[in-house]
Amino acid sequence: MNHSPAPPPTPQIQPPSDGDIELRLLMEAIYLKYSYDFRNYTGASQKRRVLYALAQFKLPSISVLQDRVLRDSAVFGQLLQYLTIPVSEMFRDPAYFLALRQQVVPLLHTYPTVKIWVAGCSTGEEVFSLAILLREEGLLERSRIYATDINPASLEKARLGIFPLEAIRNYTANYQRAGGRQAFSDYYTAAYDAARFDPSLCRDVVFADHSLATDSVFAETQFVSCRNVLIYFNRELQDRALGLFHESLSHRGFLGLGAKESIDFSAYADRFEVLARPERLFRKTS
Repeated sequence: MNHSPAPPPTPQIQPPSDGDIELRLLMEAIYLKYSYDFRNYTGASQKRRVLYALAQFKLPSISVLQDRVLRDSAVFGQLLQYLTIPVSEMFRDPAYFLALRQQVVPLLHTYPTVKIWVAGCSTGEEVFSLAILLREEGLLERSRIYATDINPASLEKARLGIFPLEAIRNYTANYQRAGGRQAFSDYYTAAYDAARFDPSLCRDVVFADHSLATDSVFAETQFVSCRNVLIYFNRELQDRALGLFHESLSHRGFLGLGAKESIDFSAYADRFEVLARPERLFRKTS
């Protein structure tokens, strides 16, 4: 008698926990009420930020938070600061900015005007870093930077160009490793516990509210820098964002991503070529 092997057990699909369901409902409520779309952000970082917000609000559950958010727009405004916690620094990953100087800037010089999109600009550290680099490379006067973010409070801080004085030592070291050509102190004025950067650096910067989850392309650019933003998106939203960057970039335009980000295995992997892989610089091919 032949004995057929027993079929493998059917894997048990774990139902979502009550907390996961509450989290999904909160994100859906935020989208329906305020048109901010966090539904395709990765679950782990989203949950961590919401739980931190719960502790700050001293609320017992996500459901209670949802009720507060729906009834009071001011509560949503406060929650938004936790959902979009800005983590940045000037000349972050100096090798990235050094590669920009050496491999991208010479090609940007071939354009009569240069348009740059800093997507997810947070509180402006990268915007000012790029402006300093462009000034030193003789490009700032014919460049326009579009600095976008979904957080109005972060955009306002970016416009001001004021950063904690305690961070300047680290920023200075980054600037020097990124190929900086002057004394970093030439670019800011220190007062009390803050450093205010030269407003002329951002004379031609356009700060604007823009969501990679819901909004469309608004300008043709030669360079898009979106660093340490895609890591918070699921694959679907990553592909949407990369599609916006591809559409925005002119023929043979440049894309810069964060140190832990890549276009590999995305829907746009064959639309870009690698310019500098360790520094996450790519160039549009088609």
